[in-house]
Amino acid sequence: MGLEPAQATLKVLMELGNVEKVDIYFRWNLIKDANDNKFTDCALACGANYLVTHDADFKVLKKLKFPKVTVITAEEFGDVLKLGGA
Repeated sequence: MGLEPAQATLKVLMELGNVEKVDIYFRWNLIKDANDNKFTDCALACGANYLVTHDADFKVLKKLKFPKVTVITAEEFGDVLKLGGA
């Protein structure tokens, strides 16, 4: 099977108008679970308004003043979308 399906999926995603590739140049290592750090690093690198998750490991981010990552649940994000906020 190889990388072909993954490469095809990436190609399709990169052709969407609302997708942007972001390179991460700094690893913050803010989360105890090393596998979760990539999501925090990506949110910071792209200046995301929200990091949407139900994973309890991300609760530590709510206590940080810097770097600021706003962590919300899927339900909270749904409310943001209904209100037209971002």
